[in-house]
Amino acid sequence: MKTYNSAADAYDDPANSFWERFGRITVQRLRLRSGANVLDVCCGSGASALPAAEIVGPSGSVLGIDLADRLLENARAKAAARGLGNVQFCMGDMLDLPISDDQFDAVICVFGIFFVPDMSQALRLLWERVRPGGKLAITTWGPRFFEPATSAFWSAIQRERPDLYKGFNPWDRICDPASLGALFVNAGIANPEISAEPDRHSISSPEAWWAAALGSGYRGTLDQLDAATRERVRAENFEFIRNSGITSVEANVIYAIAEKI
Repeated sequence: MKTYNSAADAYDDPANSFWERFGRITVQRLRLRSGANVLDVCCGSGASALPAAEIVGPSGSVLGIDLADRLLENARAKAAARGLGNVQFCMGDMLDLPISDDQFDAVICVFGIFFVPDMSQALRLLWERVRPGGKLAITTWGPRFFEPATSAFWSAIQRERPDLYKGFNPWDRICDPASLGALFVNAGIANPEISAEPDRHSISSPEAWWAAALGSGYRGTLDQLDAATRERVRAENFEFIRNSGITSVEANVIYAIAEKI
């Protein structure tokens, strides 16, 4: 997870409030009870794991798993600052979790399932960790991710490095309720509750947009540019934000929750 280790320096920038906001909303939708045991896969720096730990309380537990060790370091620091002793963060792969089946009251994966080539397999493995009566929550990006700034970003990339143009959009595979629902069907999970919700993320300045680019999956593209090229891309993005007059971008999200009978 080289991209997100690199993005860790901007991931928790105050401008990037979308991680925590959508992580917390996902947790709220689960209606966790006090004392519940929760697994958060692709947990990042704790956007959903930390609010889950707050809800389940000292009698419950949360285990956060991610491949990016620098994001996990950030998560541990935030947990310590909030006095949350019921959450642990460990490096691990969602396809190879050394965790027994039917162990968790809730399994969460926010903005992470689309990184796996075989998403159906990944979903089945997560479902196996849910105990009867428990829930699986999958949250993913909807259509038009961060538009119109995303189009400006990729236009700048295309002018400088056509070979990298739109080289990182894995979420597009499940950016509507139908495709996400089909994923659950293919994984053998019946009747998920799926909700597509339009939303927006504030862009208060060119710097705020650049923080989003640096602290997200777009960092993987930016890290392939030499210093001079990256500066030209940054300057073009700054110019777009200044001249367009936009103050926010689309941040549409799709939430899915399935309960194991």
